[in-house]
Amino acid sequence: MIAELHIRDLGVISDAVVEPHPGLTVVTGETGAGKTMIVTGIGLLLGDRADPRAVRVGTPRAVVEGRLVVPEGAQGDGEDDGLVGRVREAGGDLDDDELVVARHVTAAGRSRAFLGGAQVPVSVCAEVTTELVAIHGQSEQVRLAAPGRQRELLDAYAGSGLATGLGEYRRRWTAHRAARVELDALVAAGAERAREVELLRFGLEQVAAVAPEAGEDVALAAEATRLQNADDLRLSVGGALAALAGDPDDPADAGGASAALAAARRSLEHAASDPALEALAGRVAEASYLLDDVGSDLARYLDDLVADPARLEWVAARRSQLAGLTRAYGPSVDDALMWAAEASERLVELEGGDDRIDALRVQLEESEADLRRRAADLTDLRTQAAEGFAAAVAAELGALAMPHARLTFVVTPAALGPYGADTVDLLFTANPGSEPRSLGKVASGGELSRVRLALEVVLAADRPGGTLVFDEVDAGVGGRVAVEIGRRLAELARHSQVVVVTHLAQVAAFADRHFVVVKADDGQVTTSGVVQLPEQERTAELARMMAGLETTDSALAHAGELVELAASARSGSR
Repeated sequence: MIAELHIRDLGVISDAVVEPHPGLTVVTGETGAGKTMIVTGIGLLLGDRADPRAVRVGTPRAVVEGRLVVPEGAQGDGEDDGLVGRVREAGGDLDDDELVVARHVTAAGRSRAFLGGAQVPVSVCAEVTTELVAIHGQSEQVRLAAPGRQRELLDAYAGSGLATGLGEYRRRWTAHRAARVELDALVAAGAERAREVELLRFGLEQVAAVAPEAGEDVALAAEATRLQNADDLRLSVGGALAALAGDPDDPADAGGASAALAAARRSLEHAASDPALEALAGRVAEASYLLDDVGSDLARYLDDLVADPARLEWVAARRSQLAGLTRAYGPSVDDALMWAAEASERLVELEGGDDRIDALRVQLEESEADLRRRAADLTDLRTQAAEGFAAAVAAELGALAMPHARLTFVVTPAALGPYGADTVDLLFTANPGSEPRSLGKVASGGELSRVRLALEVVLAADRPGGTLVFDEVDAGVGGRVAVEIGRRLAELARHSQVVVVTHLAQVAAFADRHFVVVKADDGQVTTSGVVQLPEQERTAELARMMAGLETTDSALAHAGELVELAASARSGSR
């Protein structure tokens, strides 16, 4: 329920505060005075698209603030669930049982929304507020002719049983569609997948045929260098050995550097009585051992170093094989081996694509069968609800001066879709002897207004609470029919808060609280304000609405009769 609505600089409204009655509130005013801005302001709180042209000329921004009373049923069972939980999740909070909502729209086109004191995306604000308030404007009459909207209304009447079943159906339908999309993608990519499989298999066969070992290319490159330079290496290593250990073919050579270092070690060992030389003797001994090790390693290297043309030829051939792999699959053998490992994993994945296709087809068959069973249950619930809903709406239309109106909700089979396997068509006729036809094709504007109101009255009986906002619900009607519309709006207000923007005195007469949008013009800027009418002034306003700018005695008398009629009707129905 809306406790207060504060509008600043929206359209022609400079600053206005509206405190709707818990029952029926009407808003009236001259044409062009800005009545629709009330509905526009509420719409902004419900997430409607912000139009910078709606910002009052000469002001930087329009601001709409609302205090919404949250009924206990919408708050949830705990502090962190239901509507309260969503508000707190967004960073806001309630003030007792009231939720403060605001929307700012700048003349530059920027928009901000606030929920419970926290700035939030407009979509988050809308998710919460649309549960508390619903607007029924002229566009609703257009939507009413659409089969999708007619199905929504029938589902709403069918109650929680259908809502639960539909929710589970939609969850499974979403999973079914996701599986279908995946299957279609796999099938469409089948040729490409087959080509990739062949390329991977060819590459893996090449790698397997060569059977490289990690680091093999580096080791063979070093070996090839040794084999190609064996003679030069033998001379170099021989010279090094002669320098270290002496030349056995030269009697004058006394053992080379190794013998000289050994002699130095022995000399220092004799002088070890001097502590200062002990450390130096150790270092000389260490150098001697190291030199002996180097000499031994060089001797072994020289023994292994042979000129082997056959081995050199084999190494060259092997390096050529490895080069073929590295050109295709990596700069080194290690890179080629890494590619082979990744290719093996990818091949397993691709070859499993056919298995996945088969599994998806089985899954889709099973899920489609499940969806058809659930869709059949939804069809049964809709069919059961259709007759009662149509009868209840027809009874309401009888009270709205359409005693011969007939409605039928026709539920016909259709392909599986997100809402089941039904198409819902609301057939209507206002005259006896005429066959009902689709509502959008046969109903006039006034008839659509009454059908829409009758639907809301019936639905409100099963879902009390919340706020319903009607913009020009009485379009296309007048006289006695307008009186009946006022009567039914008053009846609807017994279960829900109702706010109506109207131009008909017959409707306004039933208000529990009456606001008038008053226009002022200084010759340059038109400004409107919203004034709550005291009860004693309502008759004059109703008379103005009936007679135009000039209020006549007859209009005043007629307005007084309307007020009395409305008061009598309200007291009789309560």
